[in-house]
Amino acid sequence: MAMKVRAVQFGCGPIGCSVARFAGRRSDIEIVGAVDIDPSIAGRDLAEVAGLGEKLGVNISGKADAVLSQTKPDVVFLTTVSSLKVVYSQLEKCIKAGVNVVSSCEELSYPYREEPQLSAELDKLAKANGVTVLGTGVNPGFLMDVWPLFMTGVCQEVKHVRVVRIQDASTRRGPFQKKIGAGCTNEEFKKRVAAGTLRHVGLAESVAMIASGLGWELDEVTTSIEPIVAKGQVKTNFVTVEAGQIAGVRQVGRGIRAEKELITLEFEASVGAPQSYDGVYITGVPNMEVIIKGGAHGDISTAAMIVNSVHRVVEAPPGLVTMKDLPVVSCLGVNV
Repeated sequence: MAMKVRAVQFGCGPIGCSVARFAGRRSDIEIVGAVDIDPSIAGRDLAEVAGLGEKLGVNISGKADAVLSQTKPDVVFLTTVSSLKVVYSQLEKCIKAGVNVVSSCEELSYPYREEPQLSAELDKLAKANGVTVLGTGVNPGFLMDVWPLFMTGVCQEVKHVRVVRIQDASTRRGPFQKKIGAGCTNEEFKKRVAAGTLRHVGLAESVAMIASGLGWELDEVTTSIEPIVAKGQVKTNFVTVEAGQIAGVRQVGRGIRAEKELITLEFEASVGAPQSYDGVYITGVPNMEVIIKGGAHGDISTAAMIVNSVHRVVEAPPGLVTMKDLPVVSCLGVNV
C-alpha cells in the first residue's frame, strides 16, 4: 500500500470537484483542506460542493495562506486557470509553503519553450523549497504528447509524429463547451479567438514536449484555429446550437525543422461530432498506428491523471518537472 498523502484542493470548479471526488474515494489520499475565491461556496463542505456524499469536515476557504499553514499538506491539487502567467502567484504561494503541486494548468505541462524565464524561476524556487511541481491532465499531459512519446520506444527511427484527437463535446462540462465556442456566431468566434478566450490550450506545449523527448531541435512551432459549423440543430445540457452556428473548434499544431514538418497535432472538439477517437500515427522504423475508439473522456481522464500522479510527484526530486520526466503514471488499484 502506498503511503497516505495529505492533499489540499485549490480550485473548486468543475475540474477541481472532479479531482476531489476521485481523490476523496482513495484510501491513500486524505483531503485536509480546500481553497476557492468564489464567495458563493465559501464555508461549505467540499464534499457537498463536489458531490462526494458524506461530509469530509473540510470547509472551502478563500484564504489560501491560512489553509496551507494550518493543514500542512504534502501536495496541492491546483485546478484554477490555463494561463501560466495568471497561475504563477498561486504556484509561488504553494511552493513557498513547502508543498508539492500537481496542476491542471495546460501551459505548465511543458512551459520551457513558450515561457523560458517563468520556467527557470519556477524550477529554481521549487528546488530552493524542496518541492516538486507538475502540470498534467489528459491533454496536454498524455494523449497528444506522453502517449506518442511512449510509443516511439519500440521504434529504431522516427521521421514524423501525427496525433489526432476528435471529440464529441456534447457530454463535456459546460465551461468546456463554452471554451470551444459552441452556440456562437462566426463573428463572435472570430472576436473570441482574437481575444484569446476561445481555444484549446496546450497544443504548442505538446509539440515542444514531443520534440524534446525525441531530441529534435525545432526551428518553429505554429498553431492554427478554425471553426466547425453545425449542419443541423444540436442540443446539450448547456447549450442549443442551431444550423449555421459554431459547433466547436479545429486546431492544428505543427513542429517544423529545416522547413520540414516533423510533428502534426490535430485537435477537434465540437458538439454533435459523428465520432470520437484518439489516434497516434508514427512514420519510422517500424511505422506505428494506434487508435482509441470512442476517445478518452476529457473530464474523467484529466482528474485521473492529476490524482494518479500524486505519488510520483511526492517521490520525485525537487524542481519543475513534466510528464516525460516521471516514471510511468498508472492507476494504483488501491480500491480493489
